[in-house]
Amino acid sequence: MSRTDQITKIIRSLSNNTPDVEGAAVIDNDGLMIASALSADLDEDSVGAMGAALLGLGERIVSELERGSFELVMIRGDNGFVILTRCGSEAVLACLASTGAKLGLIFLDLKRSAKELSSLLG
Repeated sequence: MSRTDQITKIIRSLSNNTPDVEGAAVIDNDGLMIASALSADLDEDSVGAMGAALLGLGERIVSELERGSFELVMIRGDNGFVILTRCGSEAVLACLASTGAKLGLIFLDLKRSAKELSSLLG
């Protein structure tokens, strides 16, 4: 199984097996999509660009405000959540979750998935 297939398997598992997760993607630091399990109506290029930009901003805020090590960025809207976390030094794991999501479970599964992805991405 290729590395891309393994990455896709991990994010599909996150999307399919974690309650209230509606999609996931792995994005490189430049905003390019590595792999995704997103709804067909989402523009992957936009998701990638916005995800990388937001993660970079979140890391800078944590650093500038001396809040310790960066863990994740979460945005809540009327229709759900966008959660971003680092998965290695060169990539971002993005997750879309529904409005009533159990965030503790999602955070746990995101951390596990990010660790697996980090080992694959080097």
